[in-house]
Amino acid sequence: MTHVINTNQLLAEGLLTQTQATEIARRSRDTMLALVVNIVLTGGIIAASLGFVFWIADALGVALLGAAFLAAGVAILLKTDALYRLLGHAGTLIGAGMLCVGGTIELLDKYPDSADFVLIPLGVAVATAAAWAFRKAPKALRFTTGSVVLAGVGLHLIGLGVALDTMPGAPIAMFYLYAAALIAAAGTFVNVRAVTALAIAPFAQVFDTGTAYFHAAYAFYSPEPTFTILQMGALIAITAWAIPRTPDRIGRHAGILAIMAAVVGNLAFLVASLWGDEIGTSFYRADAPNYSDFTDWSAYRAALTLWEAEFIQISEHVFSAIWAALLIVGAWLAAATHRRGHFNASVTFLGIHAYTQVFESFSDEPMVYALGGLAAIPAAWGLWRLNQKMFTQPQPV
Repeated sequence: MTHVINTNQLLAEGLLTQTQATEIARRSRDTMLALVVNIVLTGGIIAASLGFVFWIADALGVALLGAAFLAAGVAILLKTDALYRLLGHAGTLIGAGMLCVGGTIELLDKYPDSADFVLIPLGVAVATAAAWAFRKAPKALRFTTGSVVLAGVGLHLIGLGVALDTMPGAPIAMFYLYAAALIAAAGTFVNVRAVTALAIAPFAQVFDTGTAYFHAAYAFYSPEPTFTILQMGALIAITAWAIPRTPDRIGRHAGILAIMAAVVGNLAFLVASLWGDEIGTSFYRADAPNYSDFTDWSAYRAALTLWEAEFIQISEHVFSAIWAALLIVGAWLAAATHRRGHFNASVTFLGIHAYTQVFESFSDEPMVYALGGLAAIPAAWGLWRLNQKMFTQPQPV
């Protein structure tokens, strides 16, 4: 398990030797540098592949240049030593990416009626072949073969998405669940937790939770925050159960999913703490009053309020209080069990929650600050005492 430690302090206290402290520092540095290199390399490969496809904008030209990159990359991987292996990975994956992206765009543009029937099995075939190579190939080639596995998964999901594009809500929800499970499985297979973390996007889309971008503004929306909170809570509970009962590799991927679920769940709480929730309204939006049927805003708003009253309503104040309590308990539990990701998320959203409520609810209520501050002091004392009772080791006599 990863822990936060101060090697200099442990060295001064005699708990570590200089050799041990140096080795810990070296491994930490190597891990961070490898992460930076992989981020830059992956970003460069994706940007170059997409850039060449849209710049050339010709199927034959993209295919020829992609094949050239692919051949050059494979040649470097087969003929050179480890010093130039990174360049071989880059060339191979730029070429493969151009062929996959260019071929997909060509299918969707020229043969839209049959694109899904090609992409669905093609993705399965590519991912299966690459998975076999990933298992059999030398460790040095796993970056490339693992990336092709992910490309095959992407082709398969794009095909399914195209096939289900006009389907009603239930099949689309099942597709999102399938996509989330497949992405998480692929990330675990290639052992890249960043890929596993991406599974949270389709998982959240089951209830249409997502993000949007406007000019100079990013938005998070959750039309069913109560369901999203319960959904993410269930995922956290499942992963928390799985982590101690599965091998370390699987446990680490379950852990990143739990962290992502905590982030999305907290964002849903943020939405609910501002707007409250009329549970289930998004499923019946077609039955809601239409603004075009009214002559003024007041009449429309009154009709909409009357329609929303038919659903179970939870006030934003209820969400605010429950969220604050869960954040405090969550931060304490995360610290007590060495779950740094959950601790960071809880503390971050505690700050966001406090900042938001200051301006939205209590900016002109000084008594609330006074009472809240007085309540926080015994709460902090109670947490401190609970920590002493549960986790402090008894001192030898």
